[in-house]
Amino acid sequence: MYEYLSGKLVDKSPTHVVIDVGGIGYHVHISLHTYAQIKDTDQGKLYISFQVREDAHTLYGFAEAGERSLFEHLISVSGIGPNTGRMILSSITPDEIQSAIINGNVPLIQRIKGIGPKTAQRMVLELQDKLKKQGPDALTAVHRQQTVPEEALSALVMLGFVRAQAEKVLSNIIQGSPNLSVESLIKEALKKL
Repeated sequence: MYEYLSGKLVDKSPTHVVIDVGGIGYHVHISLHTYAQIKDTDQGKLYISFQVREDAHTLYGFAEAGERSLFEHLISVSGIGPNTGRMILSSITPDEIQSAIINGNVPLIQRIKGIGPKTAQRMVLELQDKLKKQGPDALTAVHRQQTVPEEALSALVMLGFVRAQAEKVLSNIIQGSPNLSVESLIKEALKKL
């Protein structure tokens, strides 16, 4: 529902901010990782994850789209709610969490407050393949403008194709037709995948 909120950071604390957007103050829960990135700024942009429960509608904000994506992966795991997801992102960096899940480093995940052995194993089991598909640079690739082949590759991975196979097909197409648009490149790749 919300992609991001951009405005004046009226009130900042390690757990939440109030961001003024057009005269409306939004209370947004944040991780320590995000707080470290925005603590010295007055204006900010937070990527939002809107969580609806029976008793509350809550906004969670992240300085980077990659961190929000990881948060949404984490809360998709049975037994991990938004507050636990935020706790995980506050305990270690998103890169460390992603690496721990991909490499099956259960002991590192267990060190996070509120995460027991079963939950840590469930995180690895449910997220390892998803995060491997996205590739090791999934958290950082979101920050910069993607090239046409990178954008096409991202789209194909999101559609469920294996990254390595999609890269190979795209590479072959680009060698023959280097000036295709993203849409044309994806259409050609879909014919060959």
